[in-house]
Amino acid sequence: MLDRNHLTIINAVSEAGTVTQAAEILCLTQSALSHAIKKVENHYQLQIWQKEGRKLRLTQGGSLLLNLANRLLPQFEHAELQLAQIAQGKKGILRIGMECHPCYQWLLKTVKPFLAQCDGVDVDVRQKFQFGGLSALLGYEIDLLITPDPLFHHNVIYTPVFDYEHVLVVSGQSSLAKKDWVNPTDLSTETLITYPVEASRLDIFSHFLTPAGASIRRHKIIETTEIMLQMVAANRGIAALPRWLVEEYQLQMDVVPVSLSANGIRKSIHLGVRVNESMPDYLKTFIALSKQS
Repeated sequence: MLDRNHLTIINAVSEAGTVTQAAEILCLTQSALSHAIKKVENHYQLQIWQKEGRKLRLTQGGSLLLNLANRLLPQFEHAELQLAQIAQGKKGILRIGMECHPCYQWLLKTVKPFLAQCDGVDVDVRQKFQFGGLSALLGYEIDLLITPDPLFHHNVIYTPVFDYEHVLVVSGQSSLAKKDWVNPTDLSTETLITYPVEASRLDIFSHFLTPAGASIRRHKIIETTEIMLQMVAANRGIAALPRWLVEEYQLQMDVVPVSLSANGIRKSIHLGVRVNESMPDYLKTFIALSKQS
């Protein structure tokens, strides 16, 4: 009784919030959409959603179906994409998931030779995941995950591609620029600028400030690396980024990398792929080029 169309409708209603908007997204009439769900409700003798004003709220049964849709629909799309590519004689599309905001500059250095070497293969980069990068990889939303913090799983294998030091970035005008390294307490009067990521997932908190019980004066969010570094160069705050990235921007901005503690914070970028399935040649090529860049 339950089929893919029902899951697609549940997913659309959850995203849109109303039957009218969901019907527009799916190019269906409201009556056709409602009729399809009513058949499911009658079959299982339960409600899928309830009206709350103009919005809809999923019931327990509806939430169960939404969870199922979130798991299965990406796999359907993945299989259909592969079938279409085979039928059209194309080699494929590499869907990359990013859990590393400052890694775009590095990724560009890998994508350019990859596209030149793998004719017919397109690249799609995704950064926002409903349940995180690992879940996106396991749910077939992406084919490869780039992350500095791999969450190990028996169905995923990670390949480390390069090591780096995570450093504090300060203005050349800052008194901290004269230091070889800083202690957590050195940042108590500073404004820390970070990407829009939970503090618990930021290395400067989890590996530096929090273990020492230290704090900062203010935490400011900025989405783009360039604006973040412009703010730092103007002595409007400090940031924490890979040393290699800071050294690239030093050529055009007055920013200085400073080690976080005497030993520094050492990190590695990992590429995660699913196991127990054949790996396309172009995916192997990307991994090889990643190690070179």
